[in-house]
Formats: sequence, C-alpha cells, structure tokens
Amino acid sequence: MDILELLKAALFGLVEGITEWLPVSSTGHMLLLNEFVKLNVSSDFWDMFLVVIQLGAILAVCVLYFDKLNPFSSHKDAQEKRATWTLWAKVIVACVPAAAVGIPLDDWMEEHLGSPFVVAAALIVYGIAFILIENARERKVAQMAARPAKRPRHLATTTSQAPQTTAERADELARMRDVDSITWPTAIGIGIFQVLSIVPGTSRSGSTIIGGLLLGCSRAAAAEFTFFLAIPVMFGASALRLVKFFLKGNTFAADEWAILGVGCVVAFVVSVLSIRFLMSFVRKHDFKPFGWYRIALGIAVIAYFLLRG
Repeated sequence: MDILELLKAALFGLVEGITEWLPVSSTGHMLLLNEFVKLNVSSDFWDMFLVVIQLGAILAVCVLYFDKLNPFSSHKDAQEKRATWTLWAKVIVACVPAAAVGIPLDDWMEEHLGSPFVVAAALIVYGIAFILIENARERKVAQMAARPAKRPRHLATTTSQAPQTTAERADELARMRDVDSITWPTAIGIGIFQVLSIVPGTSRSGSTIIGGLLLGCSRAAAAEFTFFLAIPVMFGASALRLVKFFLKGNTFAADEWAILGVGCVVAFVVSVLSIRFLMSFVRKHDFKPFGWYRIALGIAVIAYFLLRG
C-alpha cells in the first residue's frame, strides 16, 4: 500500500468536501488539482473516483439533516411527517430536469467540455452572476428602506429585532425564507437551473443557489434545498459511474478500495464542517465573496494554461 497515494486521495477528499457545498465548483477544482497532483490509477478509475467521492460529501447532508429529512421520526406529529414527505416530493421532482438532460449527455459532456478553458469561463460567468444578483438585492433593500410605509407587514419589527446587515435585510424581503416554504413551481424552477451544472466549472450548488435567489428564496432556503437536491443527484450519478466502470470489465484492486475509501471519509468529515460554515455564513453575509473568488480563480486558470502552452 503506497502511503503517498493515500495522502493524495485525502487531499482530493479535502478539496471535494470544501468545494462541493460552497458555490465554487467542486468538479472544476478537482480537475484543476489533477493538473498538479495525479493519482497513480487508471483513467477509468479516475473518471469513476471523480464522481463517487461525492458519496462521502452527501453522507454529511444525511447525517446533519437526518431528523429534518426523516419522515418516520417519532419526534414528528402527523402534520410534520406530511410536510417531510412533501419536501422529499419537491426534491425528487426538482431532480427530473437534470436527470433527463444529464444522463443522455453525460458521455458527450465529459468528452467535449472537460477543457480547462470551459471550466474557467464557467467560473467567471457564474461569479459575475452572483455579484450582479446580490447587487440587485441590495438595491431592493435600499429602495424599501427609502419607503418604510410600504414595507411588507412581516418586516414591521422593532428596532431591537431588525436585522443588522444588508444581507439579513435582503433575506427578510424574500418570499420563501425557509426550505419548507419553497413552492412547487419554485422547486421545479431550481431543478431547471440545476441542468446548467452539467457544464464543468459551473457548480451544481452555484446553479441551484442562483436559481433559488432569482426565484425568491432566502440564501438559507436556497442553500438548504441545494443540499437536499444533492442526495438523489449524487447517489444517481455515483451509481451511473460505477455501472460504467464495471461494464468496462474493471474491478477494484486492494489499493484502489483504500484510495476511494480515504477520499470518501475525508470528504465526509470536511463536508460536515463546510456545510456548517456555509449555513452560518449566509445568515449574515451575501454570496459576493464567492463570486469574486470564482472570477479570480477563472482568470488564474486561463493565465496558467495560456502560459503553459
């Protein structure tokens, strides 16, 4: 067993755990990391590893939100259980567009859109989108502040209860301030935005969060719904990659089991921390820092590959 390969797998797990949930593109970061740190594995195993390592990340969502997502919980009454089933139904329906488009195009996208310049372009475009959306939300807050008499009834709070940051005030204006209030049309709309994430560098979480913000969700609601959407999407994507891997006649060697296991375990642990950080961050801050980060990274990627020649 090569300890160096296990350390590399841990590094990939670290990057996966951080970038899967932050709207900065996990696949894009993994592909870029592969330019500098390469696992000593076959191309078939690498293609499978790149997707299946996400299982470690998705287990973090299952653990952190187990009670909220469990319709059989003894702590819930009949109404709460129905609400949980409804939430699951919205998640499944929202996954249909991505499955309908992503499954038939999976091989084509992998072959034609894996270029680092495509990744860089997606990073920049969506970074700009985050900044523009947040600026628009800030302008709306400013307009509402200038017309206090026309503020929505639910904003008529006392001074001591009023949000202290612009980000908090913007979320107070959102029509859907928690994940349970997300409507069926909004869930389907977020699912359509998720289709955009089949382009490497776009970011699945970035696409769905942008969709949620544009459709009237608060940052917290958009982020949580994104986490829940990931459960069927990632399990489905991982199952598809494993089937393709084995249909090609591949099997796991002992060291490959270890590499995949280490990557998944590290991704799980880091994902727990990343999800907690993001949910804490978005309650008081906007997504513009992630937008600027995406733009800077995209420019750096373009510069690197142009200079490399």
